[in-house]
Amino acid sequence: MIVQKYGGTSVGNVERIRAVARRVAATRGEGHQLVVVVSAMAGETNRLLALARELAVQPSERETDALVASGEQVSAALLALALQDLGVPATSYLGHQVQISTDSSFGRARIKNIDRKRLVETIGSGAVAVVAGFQGVDPDNNITTLGRGGSDTTGVALAAALGADLCEIFTDVEGVFTADPRIVPGARKLDRITYDEMLELASLGAKVLQIRSVEFAKRYHVPVHVRSSFNDARGTLVVEEETGMEDVLVSGVAHDRDQAKITLLQVPDRPGLAARIFGPIAESGIVVDMIIQNASDAGTTDVTFTVPRGDQDEAVAMVKARQEELGAKGIATDSRVAKVSIVGLGMRSHAGVAARMFDVLAAEGINIQMISTSEIKISVVIDEKYVELAVRALHGAFISEANP
Repeated sequence: MIVQKYGGTSVGNVERIRAVARRVAATRGEGHQLVVVVSAMAGETNRLLALARELAVQPSERETDALVASGEQVSAALLALALQDLGVPATSYLGHQVQISTDSSFGRARIKNIDRKRLVETIGSGAVAVVAGFQGVDPDNNITTLGRGGSDTTGVALAAALGADLCEIFTDVEGVFTADPRIVPGARKLDRITYDEMLELASLGAKVLQIRSVEFAKRYHVPVHVRSSFNDARGTLVVEEETGMEDVLVSGVAHDRDQAKITLLQVPDRPGLAARIFGPIAESGIVVDMIIQNASDAGTTDVTFTVPRGDQDEAVAMVKARQEELGAKGIATDSRVAKVSIVGLGMRSHAGVAARMFDVLAAEGINIQMISTSEIKISVVIDEKYVELAVRALHGAFISEANP
């Protein structure tokens, strides 16, 4: 049993949908049972969101979800029609028909349960089930959406629920690369990568897979094959950690320009300070990434943190509203920053990786503003104008030199 997911560029027009139908038919012809998940046609979600903003300054989240979910409905129905035209029995399903149950967080809903019954019946009859990705239904039967890239999550979640042997994510790239090939022409496609490495890369700016889909894959042990819908080349398998994977020190270099830095200046250093700053921000749904607190001998501290650039204004407004209560002398912001990271299982057993990374950046004259580490990654915040230089330098030092 295979679950295939096709992204927006893969179903971007009628000819692309016909090409997907032929690929699905060929896979079925090899004897596989198939569930296919589709995204909206490329650009459709943005078009629908623009319509909503034309009609309302602050569109209702409930109605916005009902609106944008229609994009996947169109793709699913068109692909089912294309399959039927090839003589392949196929039935399209929306999220509420499959009964993908979610919470009520419109625009960022989380899957709670999936009823497998209709899908099992459909594929058991020899037909292909075509499911609209990105959507579900809440306890009050409202349509919900899973957030940007949510069709990846739908695909992996269905594979987990069905106990599928493989989830294939078809996109416009051939797999997971050691860096963005547009920045590093010598970037290599990885044959295999672990769930943990992919989780880090996804969270650090790599756009190949949505992070929640990787979380699902890891939790339910679903092998994921990331590959291109434009050719038959083998892609990248995202799998459990295997013997020998730690031999590779750094698997990839990621970057994220969607960063903004906020600093509270000279805040009295008292117990509970962090909770008072970040509690309200967390409650508003804003994700805080890096945090640095620099205490001084005068009993004050500067607190610096990063948020997605689109959340900067809201985060600053929340901090300003509490500035007097916190006793901060001022607030500084910088939206011209970016995050660059190296990721690899091999870091767990090799000392000196951070020092070498810092040396490489220093040699290029790149100043490090913030640092964050985990067992298998090191991230730094730098001036945005140096992103491409930093990525190329780090890729050359850690990956190209290791694999001449």
